[in-house]
Amino acid sequence: MKNFKIDKIIKKKNKSKLICLTAYSKNFSKILDGYCDIILVGDSLANVLYGMKNTHQIDVEIMIRHAQSVKAGVKKSLLVVDMPKNSYLTKASAKKNAKLILKKTGCDAIKIENTVKNINIVNAIVKSNIPVMGHIGFTPQFKKKFKVEGENSKELKKLLNLAKKIEKAGAFSIVLECINKKSSRKITQEIKIPTIGIGSSQYCDGQVLVTDDILGLSGFYPRFVKKYANLDQIIKSAVKNFKKEVQKGIFPKNINSY
Repeated sequence: MKNFKIDKIIKKKNKSKLICLTAYSKNFSKILDGYCDIILVGDSLANVLYGMKNTHQIDVEIMIRHAQSVKAGVKKSLLVVDMPKNSYLTKASAKKNAKLILKKTGCDAIKIENTVKNINIVNAIVKSNIPVMGHIGFTPQFKKKFKVEGENSKELKKLLNLAKKIEKAGAFSIVLECINKKSSRKITQEIKIPTIGIGSSQYCDGQVLVTDDILGLSGFYPRFVKKYANLDQIIKSAVKNFKKEVQKGIFPKNINSY
């Protein structure tokens, strides 16, 4: 059965840039839905919402709960949900968990972080009629230390081979995270499916960032993030005014009471 949303994403390669942002609740997704081609329920919620040091402790149940909330605000965008660490160790567990996520959330696709050892997992999920977004470069689920990838020809060759294998396995797109500019350009040129960059240059077919980062809410501002707003300051101001009005008896007024 043809997936028109996925087909639309693939057809945008070399034609128009894909816009992708993260969401973990309906409040955000209903706003993003009017502007994003793809909304990602990322396992980054481990850091952003739960204050964890990494993404390793998030499980399928938590991802499903947040994806259900996000889905409630999505009408147009392609909704993709991250498969958390250890949820796709074998073909059987990968298919079981991917099907569960799709069934419980109504999302359009799942995303998995790739190594040379899990290409067969991508293919197994795709054969179960579940669209898969790949992820190469810096993969937080598998790498403890941050490092820019594709800095030399040897690294580029490995990344390009991996990208081609993911494409051949049936993925409809690949996230390139923190990959050298020349390498990300080469990978984007060499594969037929769209690349979505995060810290991987303007040469990718699209860009993804964590919404809380661009709004100034997370306090996380690495080189690849651009802060488009200072919502932390706006929220502080609102809370400060609320506190002041309550203490002075200005709020609530009669109009705010029953």
